[in-house]
Amino acid sequence: MTSQKRHIAILGSTGSIGRQALEVIAANRDTFEVEVLTAQNNADLLIEQSIHFNPNTVVICNEKLYDKVFAALDPHGIKVYAGLQALASVVQMEQIDIVLTALVGYAGLQPTLKAIQAGKHIALANKETLVVAGELVTNLAKKNGVNIYPVDSEHSAIFQCLVGEFHNPVEKIILTASGGPFRGKDREFLKTVTKAQALKHPNWDMGAKITIDSATLMNKGLEVIEARWLFGVKASQIEVVVHPQSIIHSMVQFEDGSIKAQMGLPDMRLPIQYALSYPHRLKADFPRFDFLKYPSLTFEKPDTDTFTNLSLAYTALQKGGNMPCIINAANEVAVAAFLQDQIGFLEISEVIANCMAKIPYIANPLYEDYVHTDSETRILAGEMTELKV
Repeated sequence: MTSQKRHIAILGSTGSIGRQALEVIAANRDTFEVEVLTAQNNADLLIEQSIHFNPNTVVICNEKLYDKVFAALDPHGIKVYAGLQALASVVQMEQIDIVLTALVGYAGLQPTLKAIQAGKHIALANKETLVVAGELVTNLAKKNGVNIYPVDSEHSAIFQCLVGEFHNPVEKIILTASGGPFRGKDREFLKTVTKAQALKHPNWDMGAKITIDSATLMNKGLEVIEARWLFGVKASQIEVVVHPQSIIHSMVQFEDGSIKAQMGLPDMRLPIQYALSYPHRLKADFPRFDFLKYPSLTFEKPDTDTFTNLSLAYTALQKGGNMPCIINAANEVAVAAFLQDQIGFLEISEVIANCMAKIPYIANPLYEDYVHTDSETRILAGEMTELKV
């Protein structure tokens, strides 16, 4: 890489992706500089990270925690702000080169749009941004000459397979899925599963929301929608294959029938590092994959009769408009309700399907329509789950 450091803003630095991104940066201090760190509620970890990495600016979104963070960081000369508007403002700072959006859910949309408007390249770990408003986001990125580098392991795999192939038409994208902790189980079993069971992912160490999404296959559904916008393909060109070992992270099939796959051990630091350093590959000490330890890689069809969320996501993608926004908001509320023991595992899909049927459909939504749809859906889903939103 060049000797000039890349200045990074990490939105959501205390979450799983944010913490691993800081591990990558710590191992490459001559390549990356932390410019901005943000967190929602975890003030203690945000303070610890800030003292270690000495960013220019910190944002704590929960305004009640501002005094605590300010008192800890002001002696270090670190600027501290609070609230969602501050989050949307700091991404526009002149010295930032790349914004890593590692926020959970819909909250990632506004700051990502603001960063794109300011001409900042995006390392996207917040798939919901493209699920909710994919057309709006990708059009804005084109208009402002901004690159969106995927951080999701599956989309990073596709991106890596496409390097050097951008002039060759894609016939099909194949997203791999682990199948989650309940692969092979039937609906009778799923009626009584607990959140503790659902939070035990067989291969990946992730945050609570994405882990539940993986268990319901909604995570894969959201990834299908994200892939449509990242790579400019149709729903019919995106296939999901269950691959329990999570070694092949995804594949691309070209018009001549040739398939490229990106492989490696399940480790989110690799796609994070690739997104931050692209087009360069930085030397890393991540564990290496050994073929002899995995003599059998298996593949199977996803069970969409049992795990209906994947089918709902395809339906939303094909319908378009604000429908993906509806399933995203309904899913966020339903997952939160499940994590608070207010609904059962199978009821997550029921809440989403009900919202898709009842929230007004808008074929060509503007930004304000997405905001209204998100709010309206959360209210309806909250009524269904008795969750306060």
